Amino acid sequence: MSTGTYAPRPGAAPVGRMIAAQAALETRMLLRNGEQLLLTVIIPSLLLVLFSTVDIVDTGTGEAVDFLAPGVLALAVMSTAFTGQAIATGFERRYGVLKRLAASPLPRWALMSAKTLAVLVTEVLQVALLTVIALALGWSPHGNPLSVFVLLVLGTAAFSGLGLLMAGTLKAEATLAAANLVFLLLLVGGGVMVPLEKFGAAGDVLAFLPISALSDGLRDVLQQGAAMPWGDALILAVWAVLGLGAAARFFRWE
Repeated sequence: MSTGTYAPRPGAAPVGRMIAAQAALETRMLLRNGEQLLLTVIIPSLLLVLFSTVDIVDTGTGEAVDFLAPGVLALAVMSTAFTGQAIATGFERRYGVLKRLAASPLPRWALMSAKTLAVLVTEVLQVALLTVIALALGWSPHGNPLSVFVLLVLGTAAFSGLGLLMAGTLKAEATLAAANLVFLLLLVGGGVMVPLEKFGAAGDVLAFLPISALSDGLRDVLQQGAAMPWGDALILAVWAVLGLGAAARFFRWE
């Protein structure tokens, strides 16, 4: 008597396939969330259009959009990799979603990899949309696309680490409040819309923030046509190592 053949064969799928499936799910949930969509797409787009067409802030010589576009790209990265991810992950942790997923065949590191992939996919869509809007407003970008890519990756790693650290250590409500507060503070004081020179001596300190390093680095490349701004890249790399290391060490799944 033959034992027969069962299809599908029981057992866990390959890790790569599990990561891809979870990343697709994470991306769909993120894009379907109206609040996240407002934070990651609508607000950066409105800020870019408003400040580029209305003379509100002195951005120096040249077209305002040439100064603002790199800062808004940095803001988009922060809104997705830090604010949006921190809030979503914090509530997943509160409702026990992470605890249940951790008990599944999907390894914990693979779950975090899937979340990172979802962030990267969303950022690609953000960058494409904001670039189209900026070009329509008269933006004339310069510089090496590879340098821009490296800065965006480093910025994503830095903000992801900080967002996961916050989501894994604070209560969901505290994460919601803190993430939105940090977003607003860095929007104002992170060199996104207002040049750091406007803050006087405090600008020298604010320059070490990850949003400031990403904004200034992108601006050096895209507005000034500079090569890789190694100082800003180093700041982002340090934040990435510290944030991801602390998140891996202190993240609580329950």
